[in-house]
Amino acid sequence: MTVWINAVIQGLLLGGLYALFSCGLSLMFGVMRFVNLAHGDFAVLSAYAAYVLVEHVGGTPLWTFALVIPAAALVGFLLQRLLLDRALTGSSLSPLLVTFGLSILIENLLQQGFGANNESLYVGALSYQSWKINNSIYLGRLQVIVFVIAVALITGLQLFLTKTRAGRNMRATADNRRAASLSGVNERRVRATATAIALATVAIGGLFLAMRTSFTPTSGSNDLIFAFEAVIIGGLGNLWGTLLGGLILGVAQTVGSQINPADGILAGHLVFLAILAYRPQGIIASRYAVS
Repeated sequence: MTVWINAVIQGLLLGGLYALFSCGLSLMFGVMRFVNLAHGDFAVLSAYAAYVLVEHVGGTPLWTFALVIPAAALVGFLLQRLLLDRALTGSSLSPLLVTFGLSILIENLLQQGFGANNESLYVGALSYQSWKINNSIYLGRLQVIVFVIAVALITGLQLFLTKTRAGRNMRATADNRRAASLSGVNERRVRATATAIALATVAIGGLFLAMRTSFTPTSGSNDLIFAFEAVIIGGLGNLWGTLLGGLILGVAQTVGSQINPADGILAGHLVFLAILAYRPQGIIASRYAVS
């Protein structure tokens, strides 16, 4: 029994990472109604940015958060203003095609610059230190930190959306763009701010993911799949749903690995497909808006 309890606990901690990684995808969909297909590649790009900084400056990768996160937010703001806004004026497929092109571009540029070797961000003792619960259950310190940050970040985003004027403008734009615009909401600024926040959060997720496991220029595709599954399981555009979806996906993978070490990822996919088949709107229905 203890083995299964440990599998569930480790799954919840892994789910926190998935939720952290996915909340930006959920936010962008809630505000702009499209899936950023380059989401995973921006996470990998952030990981490589931290890797380069550590290689040239030294020290622990933790200090790179102070540079990579603001840089990611700035890239997101400019990306929305200069490229994605133009794509949104076209057909409904235009944003998907643009972000798909960005995904291919980022992946190929990273392969040109870094090759196909596995890299990782080593954080010293934090990467293997743990708290002992009993002889069978250990809580990794890094995993617990990531989980706490994920919950705190999603709580902060939820408070931002409900308690601040900028957040309420985002929700108004998500609910009814035309009505929000007629009320004086600057839709372009709202979209740019949402994309900046989304890329800042995916940078956080990408850095923590790189601290937990290795990454390559092609890792973004798998990362996007996990993020997409977490968002769909919880409910499109719902941040609390994204947290729940990440936890369910994480538990499914670790429990599946406990049954058969080779089937952990498959178990997560099967749970995703089952929920998609029987509750396609997600566990927490959200009217496809930020909520």
